[in-house]
Amino acid sequence: MKNFALLSLSLLFFQTLSFGQSSPIQLLKENPHYFEFKGKPLALITSAEHYGAVLNGDFDYKTYLETLHREGMNYTRIFMGSYFEIPSTSFGIKFNTLAPAVGKAIIPWKSSTENGQIKYDWSSYNQSYFERLADFMSLAASLDIIVEVTLFSSIYTDEHWEMNPQNPKNRIGSEGELDRKLAHTKENGQLLGLQKAYIRKLVNELNDFDNFFFEIQNEPWSDRGQPVLNIANKYQIDGPNWMEKVDYADQLSMDWQEEIAATIVAEEKNLPKKHLIAQNYSNFKAPLYDVSEHISIVNFHYNWPESAEWNLHLNRVIGFDESGFAGTEDLVYRRQAWAFMLAGGGLYNNLDYSFFVGKENGTGINEAPGGGSTPFRSQLKILSELIHSLNLKKVSPAKDLIYGSPGILSSALHDGSGGYLIYLIAAGKANSRIKMNIKPGSYSIQMISPITGEIKDLGVQQISVSDFILTVNLIEGEQAIRIIRQ
Repeated sequence: MKNFALLSLSLLFFQTLSFGQSSPIQLLKENPHYFEFKGKPLALITSAEHYGAVLNGDFDYKTYLETLHREGMNYTRIFMGSYFEIPSTSFGIKFNTLAPAVGKAIIPWKSSTENGQIKYDWSSYNQSYFERLADFMSLAASLDIIVEVTLFSSIYTDEHWEMNPQNPKNRIGSEGELDRKLAHTKENGQLLGLQKAYIRKLVNELNDFDNFFFEIQNEPWSDRGQPVLNIANKYQIDGPNWMEKVDYADQLSMDWQEEIAATIVAEEKNLPKKHLIAQNYSNFKAPLYDVSEHISIVNFHYNWPESAEWNLHLNRVIGFDESGFAGTEDLVYRRQAWAFMLAGGGLYNNLDYSFFVGKENGTGINEAPGGGSTPFRSQLKILSELIHSLNLKKVSPAKDLIYGSPGILSSALHDGSGGYLIYLIAAGKANSRIKMNIKPGSYSIQMISPITGEIKDLGVQQISVSDFILTVNLIEGEQAIRIIRQ
């Protein structure tokens, strides 16, 4: 009897340990267009800083993360240090967190100065960086903020390459030269081995954390892109304007990215936790031909809703993880977020330039190619709360719901239980109607402002015909509608 009691206590102890183990963010089993975290379905929606929160030594990430959490944002994106930018000269951004002041960049490798030039020792890691990274990740975890860990970025100009840690001229013990356009290929000489060692180091340092996923490279098509689609209705894809065409990464890039993804998977094989990997495919929109088995998140920049619609069949999260280059008005990015998420997207990140050194609470006024503000984040919170009010295990785009909306752009999600979340944008007409193909029954209908969150309850309506017409008045040029089947 005594032995049985001890055995029971031992079993209880190990069961407690087992149940107490946490697991990283994963794709939602029942609906892999969304995430699962801490046992709950999750969409990621945020307006976050320009990726320098860890590597910029002047940036107060504590205030920043607490601001995100307080304002209802659940996600941020960081660059890890293989790329950072030049103060006051990068992409027309006056206050740029990704461009630390001279001497304030904190990156993974130890460095020294030789003849006025900074040299990086890729065989020796900077403990201060990893302590800062761990503290950032721990605080984000305590606030339930998911972190997109972007390992590499395209190196856009010769000027950026001159100061980049991957350049052989800036690496201790390296000789010769390397074309920056080959840095992220398997034809980069000894750099490939160094890159893989760096990846293995990060994988081990981060393995204990649940609140992140990896992204291989930011905008890989910018290294040597191959144009695949024109979006200016010209059917000519080799024009000089990047905003008129969609570029894919070429095969050299794709082979290298697969090598990096495989390195992550192999290193995690013998570690306790396995983390998702994202891949960044193009700007705007594109129907992808093939996606690696290692990839769970398909990311686009400056997204169109079609990128979610066209790739929904991949059964992965489709992400919009960088906005911008469309002015500073909140309206632009609010409408982008709503239209994309209601097309089936599972991740949205507005590149928010109101966060910078000295304005980590997101109240700054910046000169930049994008927007961001406290009011905008409150508007994203409205979207996030409405998305999470749905049963994400069953949610899908409701493309057949609205078959007529004169003068109005429309998109909708089906909640899997006969209810819908609808979003409308005035496109020539504010007072109009939407014609819906809806199953007869009793429905509660609410009009919701995407700007203020104000709800106008229309009460319960008995719909007796499948062709239902609802009159709408888009006073603010936009309207959300929640229809709940009783």
